[in-house]
Amino acid sequence: MNDMTKIDPAAAPALRFEAPPSTSLLAHARHIVSENPVTGLAFGLFALILFAAIFGPSLVPYDPLASNTNSALQAPSARHWFGTDQLGRDIFSRVIVATRLDFAIAVCSVALVFAMGGLAGVMAGFYGGWVDKIVGRIADTIMAFPLFVLAMGIVAALGNSVTNIVIATAIINFPLYARVARAEANVRREAGFVQAARLSGNSDWRLLLTQIVPNIMPIMAVQMSLTMGYAILNAAGLSFIGLGVRPPTPEWGIMVAEGASFIVSGEWWIAFFPGLALMTAVFCFNLLGDGVRDLVDPQRRN
Repeated sequence: MNDMTKIDPAAAPALRFEAPPSTSLLAHARHIVSENPVTGLAFGLFALILFAAIFGPSLVPYDPLASNTNSALQAPSARHWFGTDQLGRDIFSRVIVATRLDFAIAVCSVALVFAMGGLAGVMAGFYGGWVDKIVGRIADTIMAFPLFVLAMGIVAALGNSVTNIVIATAIINFPLYARVARAEANVRREAGFVQAARLSGNSDWRLLLTQIVPNIMPIMAVQMSLTMGYAILNAAGLSFIGLGVRPPTPEWGIMVAEGASFIVSGEWWIAFFPGLALMTAVFCFNLLGDGVRDLVDPQRRN
């Protein structure tokens, strides 16, 4: 026993292992963006769209509703970057101003369907039984219709206003959120950390809010990002067929519809630039999904 090697107490502090400090959200976001250039591009496009939506209407060079027949159908130039339409309105100003409306429709519809479908799916997956059956039948009923045709019917019945477009877009996306949330909650309700929290005396609502919902947020964040692009496409599609936002309000779908008849005669810019803005926004939100998932995933924050 006397020959056993003893650790010098003075050297003990050197043997201690100190855990690295927790990574802040900003530093984690910077790491995610630098790790994947495509994600950095998506966040850059999102920042540009957000800037145009917030500050664009106050920065545009022309009134988007002001018509001037003397300047009608002018090609892109230094005076009118995107040209003018058949009424002489500046297309660049209309495209920038339309960003706020389309972005607002996408955000509001995604927030509404996340509140409805996400909550219903979590409840169905966590409790099962009759709750699961009711939510499942509602989702199956909505999925029985072609989704865009269902959105057309809802807007036609309620009226083509921005509020009704948001409601229609939320309803047709309800099954996607309900099914994803149900599957994730059903898997995690029997997980060890949930059982440990239940044995600690936590109520079902506390388990849902503190254990289930935070752990399904990464996959739901991806779904929300994808649905943002689909919501913009849905609003533009409804406007294109005359069931969306009413003219002369600047909106990408309306502008594409108005310019479609002029492509044959050579005025391509009337439909091209609103369509390009629409494509860029949808492209951005599709790419943004993976980055948002990595950003909110607790397992990536180490």
